[in-house]
Amino acid sequence: MKVWEFIQNQILGMKWLNAAIGGGLSALGLDTASRWGGSFQFFLYDVIKITVLLCFLIFGISYIQSYFPPERSRRILGRFHGLWANLIAALLGTVTPFCSCSSIPLFIGFTSAGLPLGVTFSFLISSPMVDLGSLVLLMSIFGAKVAVIYVILGLVVAVIGGTLIEKLHMENDVEEFIRRAKGGVDMEVPNRTVKDRLVYAKEQVAGTFQKVFPYILIGVGIGAVIHNWIPEHWIQAILGSRNPFGVILAVIVGVPMYADIFGTIPVAEALLAKGAQLGTILSFMMAVTTLSLPSIILLRKAIKPKLLGLFIAICTIGIVIVGYFFNAISYLL
Repeated sequence: MKVWEFIQNQILGMKWLNAAIGGGLSALGLDTASRWGGSFQFFLYDVIKITVLLCFLIFGISYIQSYFPPERSRRILGRFHGLWANLIAALLGTVTPFCSCSSIPLFIGFTSAGLPLGVTFSFLISSPMVDLGSLVLLMSIFGAKVAVIYVILGLVVAVIGGTLIEKLHMENDVEEFIRRAKGGVDMEVPNRTVKDRLVYAKEQVAGTFQKVFPYILIGVGIGAVIHNWIPEHWIQAILGSRNPFGVILAVIVGVPMYADIFGTIPVAEALLAKGAQLGTILSFMMAVTTLSLPSIILLRKAIKPKLLGLFIAICTIGIVIVGYFFNAISYLL
């Protein structure tokens, strides 16, 4: 137990870094107990911590992802049928891009390649919601139990959502140009060496970091404001146990935003410190990463309004249920 607490607090959470930054700022004459000083410490600590975790996670996940290029993933999915196909699609979603806008082109490719619609939707739901990065990052803030349950519930939402869409036979609600496309996914790069995979992972780190770093800065900035400037009783009144509609409000607020797990973590960390309920925070994160407005607009180009509405409804209901579930069991965690 002590070993895991050390890993969670000092390796993943980097509490030593926060103490070092606080000591350095104090030595420079900045009062870290003040609002401005505390905000500056929070900002420096979270930007450095998330950047380090980001680079390590993307490198590791991209190396794993190099074994699952689109064509290989399509072949894997084609071997399974029924519920197993949805489960495998959801699991494959955990080793793919970090946000829904990056997942949609793969979803389009799989759909045009002839994979069952429900299977491709299980992948689409799972990919931004429960990637491997979210598991590690959630561990750094909420602990292992919360992170593992979050991922399991995310996979359940993805499997149930994809299965429901499959049962409703909505293939005609996919845009015609996708249904008529042939092939649909890039061919696999053959025989990658270890060096090739390392180079690929390095390139993914550089490319992804360039895309998400602005959102990290925005997210940490919002987190710093929440952490040091917004009164605790405000957060508790809006997102705490006294508001039974906190989960629904968090989902509504999260949908218009566009960020990935790295941009939402500092906001979640600040909300947790101010007394927001666990499930409310997690539902906010799920809404931002899965149902962001830009990704909905992009997805509309591929599917018709009826299917898009069903996708939004399934994800929203699933996220709300997950939020209330975590709120109900938070005292056990």
